[in-house]
Amino acid sequence: MSVKPPLPPFTRESAIEKVRLAEDAWNSRDPHRVSQVYSADTVWRNRSEFVHGQDAVVSFLQRKWARELEYRLIKELWAFDGARIAVRFAYEWRDDSGNWFRSFGNENWEFNEQGLMFARHACINDLPIQESERQYHWPLGRRPDEHPGLSDFGF
Repeated sequence: MSVKPPLPPFTRESAIEKVRLAEDAWNSRDPHRVSQVYSADTVWRNRSEFVHGQDAVVSFLQRKWARELEYRLIKELWAFDGARIAVRFAYEWRDDSGNWFRSFGNENWEFNEQGLMFARHACINDLPIQESERQYHWPLGRRPDEHPGLSDFGF
């Protein structure tokens, strides 16, 4: 069985680490890598879509990143308790017509004893932006440590 530290119960430091690891995985835009931090029986609510299991996570993310191009994400810890973490996030992306968006949201996560996420509830809103309004300009992939975080932008 896979184990993905840090493990619950979370401290402030381990919750922040878990959030950054999730951000890094999602910024890889590799559905298989991302799916490895979810339990085999994971259940998601993402906007109005319900996803059940790791294979469905992979399919969902493949569809997502086929339409959300140049995806760059920042996550920030909002709260934690025991095996649960709440995050806020914002990501920027463009569609295949060159229209840019900033998507804002909140996620509630719950982890099993192995540190795998078995529940993810996400609420997300999309804001059309001009390319000149973009704030996330790092090369695709992991956000550099020196890059501002979510609160630094006032998002």
